[in-house]
Amino acid sequence: MKIFCIGRNYVDHAKELNNKVPSQPLVFMKPPTALLRNNDAFYIPEFTSDVHYELELVLKIKKNGKYIQPAFAKDYYESVALGIDFTARDLQSQLKSKGHPWEIAKGFDNSAALSSFVDLPKEKNIRFQLFKNGNLVQDGASQDMIFDFDSLIVHISKYFTLQQGDLLYTGTPAGVGPVNIGDHLVATLQDTSLLDFYIK
Repeated sequence: MKIFCIGRNYVDHAKELNNKVPSQPLVFMKPPTALLRNNDAFYIPEFTSDVHYELELVLKIKKNGKYIQPAFAKDYYESVALGIDFTARDLQSQLKSKGHPWEIAKGFDNSAALSSFVDLPKEKNIRFQLFKNGNLVQDGASQDMIFDFDSLIVHISKYFTLQQGDLLYTGTPAGVGPVNIGDHLVATLQDTSLLDFYIK
């Protein structure tokens, strides 16, 4: 099982981190050990003092495919979940400044919170929100993606064989920020709560 992640897939998020808006999907990966399931608590690692949340829509790949054509991309997913890409922002900034890869800032253990999967909503525009300690911090809509679901499937499958069970974190909207011990995160999909856990 592979975990694909997309960076800077919302214009406002790219701008809030002073990054250029990409002309093609920015793909990185997390190992399976990054998964955090069942609303388990997230423990801040000892090697960082600045962990940020990034709420995302997550697709589960339903069958194997390679060089998938646009007309068939929709046949490779049918369910969606909510995920949080936890990022050690201090480590990421240090590594980026040196031109080094930043996997350790993104792929560390339990850095990919994941809800249960639900059937893909019939609505074309999927709304999702993140609340921190009861306050709305992220408010996203799939129609605001720079690269939509199908475009991401087509692009990734040029380079990697997609396999049944692979996960695709599709990028985060604006509003990312830090978490601290004691914070309570709740994420909703179309107003239904799918994630509800604490930071420890």
